[in-house]
Amino acid sequence: MFDIYEECPQYSGGLVSLRGTVAEDAEELLKCYSDLEAVPFFNSDNCHGDDFHYETLERMLQAIEFWDFSYRNKYFVRWTVILNSTGEKVGTVEMFHRLAEDEFNHYGVLRIDLQSRCETREIIGDILNIARDDFYTAFNVKAMLTKAVPDASQRISALTENGFIPLGKKLMTYDHYFLGKMLE
Repeated sequence: MFDIYEECPQYSGGLVSLRGTVAEDAEELLKCYSDLEAVPFFNSDNCHGDDFHYETLERMLQAIEFWDFSYRNKYFVRWTVILNSTGEKVGTVEMFHRLAEDEFNHYGVLRIDLQSRCETREIIGDILNIARDDFYTAFNVKAMLTKAVPDASQRISALTENGFIPLGKKLMTYDHYFLGKMLE
């Protein structure tokens, strides 16, 4: 069986492509992680106080180093989101197979961090199409959780258009999750 942690695959949609995040992405990704309008939409739940608001290249590089460490230790995969039309690196996507002693054991958790100008229904929908087509199998999950705060209207529209429904309860102690299930 394919192991996503042996070789990080690249994915392409109509608007964006995803490829494993590398240190050379730091300068462009800093535009996302220093974007004060974007930070409230990032999912920093259970990230030990990191809100993903970075102001320096050094801090961005530290984050990428941690993401690489996490990939090598099979904790999660972090991809850079690249606009197909321009080649710009505008954010990241993270996915992992959640292991926990609760009702959401063996669910996937999807995190999407984008520059505020890219926080659109179309771009998020394209990322969700990639996730639907590839992530359930790649991470061996039948359900996927992702966060969308109430102010994230474009994200919520994309989620509902792609079959995600509000979870209606907390994930651990956190609110505002949506649930997507693999089509049988």
